[in-house]
Amino acid sequence: MISRNASAQSSPLEVFLVALRLGLTSFGGPVAHLGYFRREYVERRGWIDEETYADVVALCQFLPGPASSETGIAIGLLRAGPLGALAAWLGFTLPSAMLMFAFATVADRLPLETGWLFPILKLVAFAVVALAVWRMARALAWDRPRSTIALVSSAIVLLIPGSATQVAVILAAGLVGGLLLTAPPLSARAHVGVPIGRRTASACLALFLALLIALPIGRALTEDGAVPPSGLALLDSFYRSGALVFGGGHVVLPLLHGEVVPRGWVNEDRFVAGYGAAQALPGPLFTFAAYLGATIGGIPGAVVATIAIFLPGFLLVLAALPSWGALRARPWAQRALRGVNAAVVGLLLAALVDIARAIASTLI
Repeated sequence: MISRNASAQSSPLEVFLVALRLGLTSFGGPVAHLGYFRREYVERRGWIDEETYADVVALCQFLPGPASSETGIAIGLLRAGPLGALAAWLGFTLPSAMLMFAFATVADRLPLETGWLFPILKLVAFAVVALAVWRMARALAWDRPRSTIALVSSAIVLLIPGSATQVAVILAAGLVGGLLLTAPPLSARAHVGVPIGRRTASACLALFLALLIALPIGRALTEDGAVPPSGLALLDSFYRSGALVFGGGHVVLPLLHGEVVPRGWVNEDRFVAGYGAAQALPGPLFTFAAYLGATIGGIPGAVVATIAIFLPGFLLVLAALPSWGALRARPWAQRALRGVNAAVVGLLLAALVDIARAIASTLI
């Protein structure tokens, strides 16, 4: 059921302030963030309805980059246009990025033992995700066909972990839904207008690809192997890390490690210390880039690294959302999306099991 506020629009400032609150309070990593987002955007404020939220989450699971940040960007775009998308990203990212920058400046003088904090954060994340799974299941996977899709999806992801498995499960669930499920009545599905056109979307996709190709070429022509690196080398390394990783969060760790440690930009101890701090802070784990950039090049390095790692996901959300808005109005797409939404519930259920395992391992 969509809230009476769902058809209204917000100012970019309102979007920023709501996202800032989430950026200050969303502990627990990407999956927990989706629980916090649902509680704030769907339940508390009614900015979008339950099915639209699940659709957006599913779309962002397909895109490379930080899935939870991309979900926030998409909701900001739907609520307040392109400036709303920017405000949503900035509000959610700024607190964590500033804290990671501050940590980079004092890391050598701080005790880095934070093991006592992780179990507490995991318990909070477990509660948030458990509530989101229950309520989303009631709305999106309560009948037998969809609950079956959710449970099978969860079992597959638990048996074969990995972002590639998640994408494959969502694709398979969409296919099963398109073939076997029934479409809801048109009046039961809220119309969601995307406030940018196909031309803007195409320009964003072209810019994403142009940067992915041009940055390595420009770097190869000018690279001198200096430490600290040039701004172009920093931009290329962090842009590619954001553009080529699916699943976000912890999955970006090996890419960033390969970019900064072997080149001597950041030593192993500083890298591990920063990653441990990133897990203890609210907001997106991709702000680990702010810490690495600050360690490499101070404030300019932190700014370049943070913008570069998030930019691919931002461009891809603006490129993909208009097509998604047109597709979800078609009956066959609605059937497929019902299957996808059930799979999203299953993915969250699998994440809940993983969090429970992590909590159990710390207590044993």
